[in-house]
Order: sequence, then structure tokens, then C-alpha cells
Amino acid sequence: MSFPIFAYIALFLLAGLLSTRLMKVLRLPNVTGYIITGIIMGPYVFGLFFNNFTYDGIKTSTIANFINQLSWVSQVALGFIAFSIGTSFKASALKAVGKRVIVITVLEALGASVMVFLALMVAHFIFPNQVGWELVLTLSAIASATAPAATLMVIKQYRARGELVNTLLPVVALDDAVALILFAVLFQIASTVSLGSGLDPYRMIVKPILEILISLGFGAILGLIISFANKFFKSRNNRLIFCIFTIFAALGIYMLFRQPELGGFELSSLLTCMMAGALYTNLRKDSGPTFDVLERFTAPVYMLFFLLSGASLDLTIFTSPKGLVVLAIALVYIVFRVIGKWGGAFAGASLTHAPDKVRKYLGLTLVPQAGVAIGLATTCASLFGTSPATEEAGALVLAIVLTSTLVYELVGPLVTKFALSKAGEIPEENEPSSPKKI
Repeated sequence: MSFPIFAYIALFLLAGLLSTRLMKVLRLPNVTGYIITGIIMGPYVFGLFFNNFTYDGIKTSTIANFINQLSWVSQVALGFIAFSIGTSFKASALKAVGKRVIVITVLEALGASVMVFLALMVAHFIFPNQVGWELVLTLSAIASATAPAATLMVIKQYRARGELVNTLLPVVALDDAVALILFAVLFQIASTVSLGSGLDPYRMIVKPILEILISLGFGAILGLIISFANKFFKSRNNRLIFCIFTIFAALGIYMLFRQPELGGFELSSLLTCMMAGALYTNLRKDSGPTFDVLERFTAPVYMLFFLLSGASLDLTIFTSPKGLVVLAIALVYIVFRVIGKWGGAFAGASLTHAPDKVRKYLGLTLVPQAGVAIGLATTCASLFGTSPATEEAGALVLAIVLTSTLVYELVGPLVTKFALSKAGEIPEENEPSSPKKI
């Protein structure tokens, strides 16, 4: 008898919901509980019951297939998260921190990339066969990305408010734009080094810039559409439907432009959703009630996203022949990325004369890394996999990013909560958690 996917989803949601009670007792963020629950409910733990308690063929087992079928939920959840973050780009708030946000974002993203590059470059000269240049360059680019989802969830759960939060939200929103540019440039260089092909200025510079501009352009169009529609659709439910339309339209545009007939552009649905949210919140003064309804609607979507993130982590990498190499490089990547994030954020905050608590704690809130980084690593593995010369490098990049994601997503929310608490931006009455939030 086969196990139905809807029964699995029901167990998935129930386990995630029960984990919040345990997290409340342990005084930990709910995000941490979701990820741990996802790992337990994934193919590599719970899935063993349906695979004769063996890892043989586990990647194509029943539970693994369920996780693959639900992968679209993660894309939708990231779209909602990006839309929510876009609403933090209110003109009045940006006037106070606009220049500061740009400087901090660039320096923290570059700081992480530079520190990871230097550390892995040293490792390359010591172990040239295990740490190739393609590994050094691609991991350096991916290091700049930050996971807005985990950060946003912690802020919402503890109802954090203040100068640190006001700076943090636009920083994590812009962070992905910098990560996409760095990845496009460094990945092209890595491909050139590995395959010995010539440098292509269009693929290295022009195309990444076009991808970002097109993504933002479509986001602006969608933002204008839902803002105009709000003049005729007054109920919260109808406005919620338009927000959902925006998310799916952004994902549709992303998939459409990946077709070779339209240039094979890798647009960013995250940037599109962010721009739509930013435009909507600035054009509609009555957008507040819509976001209240949206927040309630997205609660199970966000929970599923983190459950799926945990379930998607491949635990078999620890037992593979390359297991020790993956763990060693992942350790270097984890440590030096955190150093780069904190150092870059501190430097940017100092240069822009940010408040003392922003200088001290902003870098710690940028530790989480998941969706975007995994997406870039998956892209790298897919593109490198087309050539025997780079196939192994692509697999290693994906394994290292997944391993580091496990650490970041378990520790990151805890560090974010610690930083917000030390900055005095978590109301005392809302700790350790608020039952009204996710």
C-alpha cells in the first residue's frame, strides 16, 4: 500500500506545529524547530521507514519524491517573503537610512565574499587537488547571500522594533541583488578557468545587469497593477487575491524568461516581488490592512518553507568518500563568511555613523543563509554538470552549501534573536515567543 502525499503533508504540518511548543519551552525561535522537524520528517530519517531502513536509492524513495513535488511551495514562500520585505522600503523610512543601507549592504556582502575567497585561496595552495579555483570563486560569490526568510520570521515572532530592525530589513532585501551580480561575474570566471574558454563580457557584465533591471522593471509593473486595482477592489480578501496574483505572476515571468527563445535570462523573482511590494506600500496609504491579512494567510506557507528546507538537506553527504573534504571546506566557509558579514556590516555602519547598537549587532543578524544560496548552488551544480571537467566541482559546491545551510539555519535564528535582544528591540513582554505569531 502506497503512502498518500496528503497524509504526509498533514503529518508534516502537525509535526511543525507541535515543534513550536517545544521551542517555547526551550526558549528558541520557531524557525529552528521547523528546520529540525523538517530534517526528522525528511527522506533521510522518517523516509527510512518507507525504504527498508537503508539509504540505497533514498534519493528516489517515496518521501524524497514527495519533497520534490512540494518544491514549488518553497518558491512561492520566498516570493511572499520578498514581497513582505519590499514593504519595508517605505519612502519615509528610507529617507532616514537610505544611504546607510546601500553602504552597509555593499560592504557586508563584499566582506563575506572577500573573507571566504582569501580563506579558500589559502586552502587551494595547500590542497590544490581538493580545493580548485572553480570551488574558490563560486563559493566566494554565494557567501554574499543572506536568507531573508529566517530573519523576517524571527522579527515577526518576537515583534522586534527599533533602529536595528529598520536597518536590517532593507539590507537583507538588497543583499540578494549584490549576491546575484557577484555570482554572475565570478561563476563566469570560474567557468573560464575550468574549461579554458575565453572571457565573455556579455555573460559576465551585461547579462547580469539586464537580468536585475528586467526583474525590477516587471516588479514595478506588478506593483502599479495591484495599486491601481485597489481603487476598485476594497475588501481585504480581494486585495489579498491580488497580492497572491503578484507572487505567481513574478514566478511565471521568471520561468518564462528562462526559455532560450527569450534569451535564457535568469531573472530574480525575489527582486520582482520586492519591487512590487515596495511600490505598493508607497503608492497605497491604505495598504496596512492588506498586509495584516497577508500575514495571517502566509503563516502555514512560511512554516512549510522551513520544513521543506530541513527535509531537503542531503544527510548522505556525510558518509560519502568526499565527506571529510565537504566538512572541512564547509567549516572554513561558515567561519570566514560570518567574520566577513560582521566585519563588513560594522565597517559600513561606522562609515555612515549608524547608532552604536547597529554597529555592534547588525552583522550577527546576517548569519542565516538558505533559499537564495541553495538556489545559486543548485544552478552551479546544474551548469557545471554539463562538463566532465567541472561536474565534481558542481557537486562539491552544492554539498558544501547544503552542509553550511544546516548550520546557519539552526544557529542563525538563535544568533539573530540574541542580537535583537541585546539591542533592546524585543519587547520584554513578548519573550520568549508570541502565540499570535508563527
